[in-house]
Amino acid sequence: MKICYFDAFSGISGDMTVGALLDAGADAEAFLASLRSLATGAAYEIERTRRRGIAATKFRVKPPEGERHRHLSHILRLIDSAGLPARAAKNAKAIFERLGAVEAAVHGVPVEKVHFHEVGAADSIADIAGACIALELLGVEEVYCSAINVGGGTVATEHGVLPVPAPATARLLEGKPVYSSGPQKELTTPTGAAIVATLARRFGPLPPMRLIASGYGAGDADFPEQANVLRVLIGETTGAEEAVTVAILEANIDDSTPEVLGYAMERLLEAGALDVSLSPLVMKKNRPGTLLRVIARPEDREALAELILRETSTFGVRFLAAERRVATRSTVEVETSAGKVRVKVSDRGQFAPEYEDCRRLALATGTPLREILAEAACAYLKDSR
Repeated sequence: MKICYFDAFSGISGDMTVGALLDAGADAEAFLASLRSLATGAAYEIERTRRRGIAATKFRVKPPEGERHRHLSHILRLIDSAGLPARAAKNAKAIFERLGAVEAAVHGVPVEKVHFHEVGAADSIADIAGACIALELLGVEEVYCSAINVGGGTVATEHGVLPVPAPATARLLEGKPVYSSGPQKELTTPTGAAIVATLARRFGPLPPMRLIASGYGAGDADFPEQANVLRVLIGETTGAEEAVTVAILEANIDDSTPEVLGYAMERLLEAGALDVSLSPLVMKKNRPGTLLRVIARPEDREALAELILRETSTFGVRFLAAERRVATRSTVEVETSAGKVRVKVSDRGQFAPEYEDCRRLALATGTPLREILAEAACAYLKDSR
């Protein structure tokens, strides 16, 4: 599978996204032909430039004179009537719908009444549709993104001077990893935030890939502190199916009973924790205690923390970020004297009978669990030869 990773160390905007994808090898002629089918009346330029010595591609849009603001319904009709590839059109509409919902929430009006201002202008339509077109031309099937540098300071908008990140950008990036570094300028725009918030499967470190191409999209400014570019890495997935950031939740507990801790472990696993462990430790004042450690998906962190606080006696929970790698695996079914058992098999040849299947058969037949586990393993080895 071909994947794309956006490295937003200097933020992300729509034109930077398009420039980076073109720089990574998206066919410029095919890109422009698709973009012109939107019939916005805009003209487009693709040029080579530099930012702090880094060669990059700059994408520019020249809107038509007298351009008016558009509602979401107008933009969706433009996309539907254009000759865009099906997936590019679907993604572009999804991005605009997400942006429309956020703008409506920020201004407290129904989405049907949202005037898109800058976002409804020809340049933003070209940026969003153009990013989707370029991803399609590159054959990208999944998108990933780094933690995002939003910049700092203030930004001038049609609603006055506002702090960075702008309200729409902040809402779009809720639940995503962000930080502020470098120049006190707006580095991430609502358009750039909407693209990755809608398309990115995960945010965090670079996923494992066989690197095929890279590209740099230039922002408007050339900062003295850093290269104002968005880097994109295009590659193919490798054997590590999962390579993601996970959240680790920890609490040191010295005043809960084993029954309470065991119940909390069950509840955490039922609530979606990837793993839960209890380890003995000696705490302050020489008290024996227990370290509760939970491995979770980042999006489940807050819900699981609330569960820990509710079901145990701890007054606090620590959060740590870690990276997890899991090899590609599949499941096969083998026949034993007690019944069918699923066996998990990795691409490296490791295998393990499914415990729950073996447990169920052991209880149903009265056969010792260890015998069913051994028979399932022998059956798999026999079938795999």
